[in-house]
Parts: sequence; C-alpha cells; structure tokens
Amino acid sequence: MNPNTNKNLNSFRRWSTLTVIAVYFLILVGGIVRSTGSGMGCPDWPKCFGSVIPPTSVDQLPKNYQEIYLEKRLAKNERFVATLEKLGFREAADQIANDKSILVEEEFNATKTWIEYINRLIGVVIGLLIIGTVVKSLKLWQIDKWIPLNSFLALFLVLFTGWIGSIVVSTNLLHWMITFHMLLALALVAVLLYINHRSYRLMAGTNAENPVPKKVKWILVLGTVLMLIQVILGTQVREKIDQISFALGNMLREEWVDRVGLDFLIHRSFSLLLLGIHLLYFFWAFKFTKRKSKVNLWSQLLMVVLLLEIGSGIGMAYFGIPAFLQPVHLLLGSLILGIQFILILQLRDQIKVEFNTM
Repeated sequence: MNPNTNKNLNSFRRWSTLTVIAVYFLILVGGIVRSTGSGMGCPDWPKCFGSVIPPTSVDQLPKNYQEIYLEKRLAKNERFVATLEKLGFREAADQIANDKSILVEEEFNATKTWIEYINRLIGVVIGLLIIGTVVKSLKLWQIDKWIPLNSFLALFLVLFTGWIGSIVVSTNLLHWMITFHMLLALALVAVLLYINHRSYRLMAGTNAENPVPKKVKWILVLGTVLMLIQVILGTQVREKIDQISFALGNMLREEWVDRVGLDFLIHRSFSLLLLGIHLLYFFWAFKFTKRKSKVNLWSQLLMVVLLLEIGSGIGMAYFGIPAFLQPVHLLLGSLILGIQFILILQLRDQIKVEFNTM
C-alpha cells in the first residue's frame, strides 16, 4: 500500500476512535444529567438562559425568567407539533400538545444548570470531532467511498441528535423523546464503529485469523437485537422511576423499585434471557476461535461488561437506586451494544473468508 495512503488510514482510524470514545463519554455525562435531574438546568437551546456562559446565581436573571422561558419553549413546541402533524405523526403531536407537564417551569439551580451546560459543551466537542472525521475521510475517497459517505451520515446524525436534544428541552424532558435521543446516540456510535472497522480492514486486509461457523455470528446478532430491546425496556423503567421519584419528592428511594411493578419484573427477567444467549455465544466463540485472537478477546470483554451490567442492575434494585449507579448502568449497556457490533463486523469478515475457501 502507498505510504501516504497508509498514513491517511492511520490518521483516520485514530481520529474516529477518539470520536467514539468521546460519544461514549457524552452518554455517561448524559446519564449523570438525568440521574441528578439536571435535564432542564438550561430551559433554552442552544444557549443557556439566553447566554453563552450560563449564570451562577438567580440574581443574574430577570424576576419573571420562568414565564419568559416557558413562552419560548411553548412557541418552539407549537412549531414542532405542526411539523409532526405534516409528517403524519398526529398521535405524537396530540400527546405533546396536551401534555400539561410541559407547562411546569423549574426554578433556577446553579448546580443543575452547569451540569447541563457541561453536557452541551461536550456535545459541541463531539460535533467538531465529527467534522474532523469527515475532513479526514475525504482523503480516502479513492480507495473506499463508503468511509466518507458514512462519515457524512455521522455528521447528519450528530446534527439531528442535537436538534432532537433541543426538542427534549422544549418538551420538558418528554419521556419518549429522551428514549429517541438515546437511540440516535447509539446509531451514531454504530456508524463510527463501522467506518473505523472499514479503515482497519483496508490496512490489515480481509484475511481472517480463523474461519468460524455462521451460527456464531447469528447467535450474536440475536443477542444484539435482544440487548437493544433490553435498553428500550430499561428506558421505560427509568421513565416510571422518574414519575415515582417526582411524586414522592425524591424521597423513599428504597420504595421506588417496588412501585415500578410489571415493567421492572420484565426488565429483570429479560436480563436472564440475555445472559443465557450470551453464554451460548461465548461457548461457541471460545470453541471456534483461536486464543488471543481479536474475536476471542472481544468476546471475553463482552462477557465481562455484560456481567458488570447485570451487577449494576442488581445494585440499583437492592440498594435503592443509588444515583451514581444510574449513569454507570446506562454506559455499560451502551458499551455492550458497541462491542456486539464490533464482533458482528469481525465475524462477518471471517465467515466471508470461510465461504471463499470452500
């Protein structure tokens, strides 16, 4: 390979890897924002209380600041509702238009404001990293057009995710909007991992370390689909907990899980199914791959993170949902999906080699 091309591939891989790490860090910070109840720390977007640098004291705000920002949010919601209706999502539009919780405007809290502000700053950094990824991908156009095309897709996703984040604020943290926002972040991770993998494959070639049966890949695909469902179930449990904590004035944490009811029982039982599927996958991966191969090592990491995820879920269930465990639980679930996607890409390459050698 041309030394200059190899240099461009190395540079792109380092940059895209850094971007993936930054997105995962943002997911962790987003979990902290939610666990501390700081989502409405800034009632407007993209600025915070109308300023690039947010206030540190309520004295820096006008006396009727709550009415001012409520009017701004409602005006934005009216435009969003009209857009949803034009697109045919009338049920979602009606839900937003008739949701009385949107009318609740929180009082200024400096700590929550700055937590949310830092979350937004990290989002800006990620936007810049994505732009850098696009720029570096253009140098690879001649050898693999899918890398720059998917880099532009990542840029679109980060812009769209930022806009949806503004709607999350304007709708006063409407629950299904938060879930959609989270799924967009996971989609962004998947695109970044895909282009990173393609650039690695260009450097290392397509020769697999050892071919594996197709069933190894497909059991992992099943586990990935189930994990995505589990993440969505987890957001529903989180929504119920938010409602319960608000009703109880953020007190009696030890009673929150018991009051969630069936949603929590389904979420907990689903984790056992996930564990069983992944144990079967790990057995096959251990059986059909070489020790210390990439697939083998990533599979070991997958099982470790999965066990940590289940452990953090147990910790939340039996210790009154400690605030520090909530973002950790969210991050671990997101990491599991990322590792699964990496393994699927690696296994797909090895299955292609097996097919070509038959």
